[in-house]
Amino acid sequence: MLRREDMAVGLALPVLPTTRSKLFCACATRFDAPPNSNVCPVCLGHPGVLPVVNRRAVELATLLAHAVGGTLHERSRFARKSYFYPDLPKGYQITQYDEPLSTGGSVVIDADGKRRDVRIRRIHLEEDAGRLLHGARGNVSISRVDYNRAGIPLAEIVTEPDLRSPDEAHAALAALKQLVEYLGVCAGNMEEGNLRCDANVSVGMEGSKSLGTKTELKNLNSFRNVARGLTFEIARQAGILGRGEHVRHETRLWDAAASRTRPMRGKEGLQDYRYFPEPDLPPLVMDAEGSSRIRASMPELPAARRARLISQYGIRHEDAERLTATSGLADYFERAARVAGDATLAANWVHGELLHVLHETGATPTEAPVSPEALGGLLSRVSEHEISRTMAKSVFAEMVRLGEPADAVLRRSGERMLSDPDAIRPIAERAIEESPAAVSEYLAGKAPAFEFIFGQVMRLAGGRLDPDVGRRVTRELLDRRGRD
Repeated sequence: MLRREDMAVGLALPVLPTTRSKLFCACATRFDAPPNSNVCPVCLGHPGVLPVVNRRAVELATLLAHAVGGTLHERSRFARKSYFYPDLPKGYQITQYDEPLSTGGSVVIDADGKRRDVRIRRIHLEEDAGRLLHGARGNVSISRVDYNRAGIPLAEIVTEPDLRSPDEAHAALAALKQLVEYLGVCAGNMEEGNLRCDANVSVGMEGSKSLGTKTELKNLNSFRNVARGLTFEIARQAGILGRGEHVRHETRLWDAAASRTRPMRGKEGLQDYRYFPEPDLPPLVMDAEGSSRIRASMPELPAARRARLISQYGIRHEDAERLTATSGLADYFERAARVAGDATLAANWVHGELLHVLHETGATPTEAPVSPEALGGLLSRVSEHEISRTMAKSVFAEMVRLGEPADAVLRRSGERMLSDPDAIRPIAERAIEESPAAVSEYLAGKAPAFEFIFGQVMRLAGGRLDPDVGRRVTRELLDRRGRD
């Protein structure tokens, strides 16, 4: 059985910054554009064209470097990385090699109940390649190339090989995805390819002081596939070493359908790429004033926001963890809580009823069918004992269905919560009469029997009962029976 120290995983996350144009030309970055419609001589590498760097892409990558606590270099430089592949129109990729935008920094992960730092090796800017589309024409397999993606900016985050299990890699990916989403650097949508994940994996024999040859794993296009792909690759390498064979230095693809990795190509060495400084671009210079301006624009990050929600609203740590999963969800909660007047109630509804609706509809918090103010208005009626929580759930369902505020739903239905003791007493008396066994248990001192009886009261009242008043009336009637 492999020990933690017998394996090492490092991640490389190409992050697509939210820019409207590509890294070195004015072509649009739309994900859903028709194939080869967002291209020009610059991103297609025609002779004689000159690239011009996208200022916004540099600013977003700089913001990311500040957020991880990296060392932002005053001077960085682009280089040409030469390799030949159908999706690379120039025959080389413009990237940053020995002079990246930033080095160092870290991200905190929580895996297996333990929190620890994962070191960041570097963040660099580069352009994306095109996209190969595979299919068939009759009995002939064909591949086509869509160059819309060629030249799109990428801010690539490269971690040190500090990860010791697929679970830790999953946690690191989750932490970095959350960070870029909070910063507004990237939408973090792996399905659309604006956040991708590659992994370098190496395994050593038990008792060995060094790890074996590493492989690069690509096509990890979801959180689930990151865990599955790494689990398979670690086991594959351990099996090879266990047979006394050598692991090949190669790039492998994760085949989700077959649940296995397969060879893609032999892994090139640095000398194969023939890196040299990009002659058509001057060094990228970031002065202290520009760096400070970008740092000052940094929003509240997840850890700071969790701490503030706990302090400001008095909610539990686990609630704050769930509510800060995305900045949109945290924003929704705060707006709803301000109207509701009860932050704990708002927290329960946002990560309960609201998330259920979002999951069913595929909407984001900003696209929710019920606005945070509308939900807060509904919850304020619960807080003020105008309606019960059971009633609130049925009203909320109508708000989702019809897009109406709580007032309109309640006005049309005419529902109000029973809070008059004189109106509740007959209902409670009927529930007591229909529950003789539970009444006997209660009078014998078995406290849980009360909850059963009160549940019957709520059932007879159709959930329209003020629970505090209902409990008081029910207990008074039961205690009177005990005295009689």
